[in-house]
Amino acid sequence: MVGNIVLNIQNVDKTFGGLQALSNVNMQIEEGKIHAIIGPNGAGKSTLLNVCIGRLEPTSGTVRFDGEIITGKAPYEINQAGVVRVFQTPEIFPELTILENVMIPALAKRDGAFSFNPFKSMSDETDIFKEAELVLEDMGLIDQMYDHSGSMSRGDKRRLELAMGLVQRPRLLLLDEPTAGMSRADTNATIETLIRIKERGMTKVIIEHDMHVVFSLADKISVLAQGAIIAEGAPDEIRGNPKVQEAYLGGAH
Repeated sequence: MVGNIVLNIQNVDKTFGGLQALSNVNMQIEEGKIHAIIGPNGAGKSTLLNVCIGRLEPTSGTVRFDGEIITGKAPYEINQAGVVRVFQTPEIFPELTILENVMIPALAKRDGAFSFNPFKSMSDETDIFKEAELVLEDMGLIDQMYDHSGSMSRGDKRRLELAMGLVQRPRLLLLDEPTAGMSRADTNATIETLIRIKERGMTKVIIEHDMHVVFSLADKISVLAQGAIIAEGAPDEIRGNPKVQEAYLGGAH
């Protein structure tokens, strides 16, 4: 039985000049689930996420979030509606502390925008401060909260950006290669964190090359190759699917 559909991607095409990046993509993301999107390099995975968050306009087709068409809306409007994306390359404020990095998106989420006021300390924002602390605790970064984020390792920067997404309490979290650059220990810790978050009901879409991560987390997997979905189903269905094996072993480039 299919639950509530929180994200509905319908007949989405995207072309760049003569290149067909996405071809008639249809995908339904069920609320409270972890939905993985996998496929070879250049399959169109990041392009699809960019369409979902308003960074790219589809050539045709629509994206609905919670029943409302979000195609054509600005990225900040989609974010305010409850969709948050964690990028493949960490997008942090390197000159700020780890704590300040997490507080800024929380303030922006609450207020609709965030303007820096030099006469008002962030530490005066007690509720936001506590919320940021809880998320940093979750991500294993609490002991470093007053360190400057620019000096962090790449793996820790990935965890920080995940914290910056989680503190906004999104209904839908889009994760682009969340464990890229992490050690196996950090990867496993991130898997455990994402499982804990799943138990709280947050819906997640994950693009990931590490099959250990995918099969540890995903309730459902969609496989993209050359811009089109070639297979979709539960992890056990995808694992032995000959179309998927062909795509990864050279049937699709």
